[in-house]
Amino acid sequence: MGSAEEPREARVRLPQLRLDELLEELQARLDAARGTRDRVHSLLEAVLSVGRELELEQALHSIVEAAALLVDAEYAALGVIGPDGTRLSAFHTVGVTEQQIAGIGHFPEGHGILGELIHHPEPLRLAKISEHPSSYGFPSNHPPMNTFLGVPIRVRDQVFGNLYLTEKRGGAQFDEEDESVLSTLAVAAGVAIDNARLYEESRLRERWLQANAEITHSLMSGSERGQVLGLIADRAREITGAALAVVAVPMEDTDWLSMELAIGPEAETLRGLVLPVDGSLIGEAFSTAAPVTTPDVSQDKRVSAGPPRFNGLGPAVAVPVGTGEGGVRGVVLLIREAGQTVFTGKEIEPLLAFAAQAAVAIELAERRADAEEVAVLKDRDRIARDLHDLAIQRLFATGMTLQSAGRFIEHPEASERVVRAVDDLDETIKIIRSTIFGLRSRAGTGGTGLRARVVRIAGEAAPVLGFAPSLRMEGLVETLVPREVADHVVAVLSEALTNVARHAHADRADVALTADSRQVRLTVTDNGVGIPADGRRSGLRNMAERARQLGGELELSGPADGGTTLVWWAPVPAE
Repeated sequence: MGSAEEPREARVRLPQLRLDELLEELQARLDAARGTRDRVHSLLEAVLSVGRELELEQALHSIVEAAALLVDAEYAALGVIGPDGTRLSAFHTVGVTEQQIAGIGHFPEGHGILGELIHHPEPLRLAKISEHPSSYGFPSNHPPMNTFLGVPIRVRDQVFGNLYLTEKRGGAQFDEEDESVLSTLAVAAGVAIDNARLYEESRLRERWLQANAEITHSLMSGSERGQVLGLIADRAREITGAALAVVAVPMEDTDWLSMELAIGPEAETLRGLVLPVDGSLIGEAFSTAAPVTTPDVSQDKRVSAGPPRFNGLGPAVAVPVGTGEGGVRGVVLLIREAGQTVFTGKEIEPLLAFAAQAAVAIELAERRADAEEVAVLKDRDRIARDLHDLAIQRLFATGMTLQSAGRFIEHPEASERVVRAVDDLDETIKIIRSTIFGLRSRAGTGGTGLRARVVRIAGEAAPVLGFAPSLRMEGLVETLVPREVADHVVAVLSEALTNVARHAHADRADVALTADSRQVRLTVTDNGVGIPADGRRSGLRNMAERARQLGGELELSGPADGGTTLVWWAPVPAE
């Protein structure tokens, strides 16, 4: 009896065990289905979140955050591949603090494992980063990382960058499902990035159109040329993200360009600097009527003569204002901070259109100014003709009448007064004739040509010196300095540069000419051996004598770092 009951109980327990196993398996599958559902929902939410962003930088940051959340990674990064296609130009991270980033240093450029994805844009999953052949370790202060998952992001069949995920939480490994989810996110990220790019391009075009409209309105409303050039430089600097903007214009009757305006760091040292067209970066843009770029302006010998400039600055582009057919009216030089991206063709294209439009506006304004000048000259001719044909003739007739009447006046005092009146009329006629001559004269009181003469002297001295001197001119040099004083300035400059060539043994010379309503000042500085105590001083005496003749002075000094500084100044006669 007892033996018959035992098999029955065993048969009852066996179905019970199988039922428990089935229920557990069902529960596991339900949990897996629920997990898959939750992950799909998370993926959809991530795709929607990424797709909502129109600002490119914010979109990239959202993609990195979504990737870390989807695969439960402690660290995530998005590396943007640069224009050359071999290195990273930007790096967006999640999970690394600002202090850690500062300790690590510059963001990675795309070597090791990161470079592996750049050269082979396919998903890469690793259990331990250090075991991969391309791995060569992390920089100091870098947090430890072992597990790795990377997938490329493509935008219109071009690889935009890569997503890098490391350290799956809980010590687990990244699996195929993680790779699949991340690849799906990468597809959505490519669409979002493309949309953000298109949005940025449309906004950029709108900003260029607004800038063109602002410049055209400013010119047509009668703003001064200097104000308009400043507006062109400021808007170009703002839109392109440049740190420094310089506008250079050609000097009349010379092969030199003058940096008429500068905005940004080192603007004071650049404003008024004069550079030759041949051999300079802006000169190349001017002569070829085409944009010229450089990846590092501080190391480019074409940028400026003399001492090193542009500390802390890097990529630059020089864009002509105008075209070869219509004539280049100047050059806009834009320079970004060191470490920023170089100017690309997509950036330069709207910049060229902007510069061409600015040139058209400048030409229209000049034509309007010419028309106004013609109208003024015509009006002056009319006034001169009326004065000659009417006023002078009437005064002359009045004088003749008084002379004739004087013969009939017997009273001596009255006769003397009539004679004085006739003399006064003669003087008045002379004054009016002088005024007529002034009205009909097209040449102004300026036009001394001092700028061109100074540039010519500096150019002629270059072969003797063995280098081109740095040249800067500020103020109304042409209009404020009369011809007599200008002749002395040219003679002093020629003598000073000759002395540098003969005696200084220098490899750098800086020339600065400034003029205001009170004085004209010429400064010549070199880094040579200085003036010896027993050296000949006949040239210096001649320069000092020229200054004394005009009521000015010659000053010499030796800077602490060596060389000589010569300052020659003379007062400018009041008009």
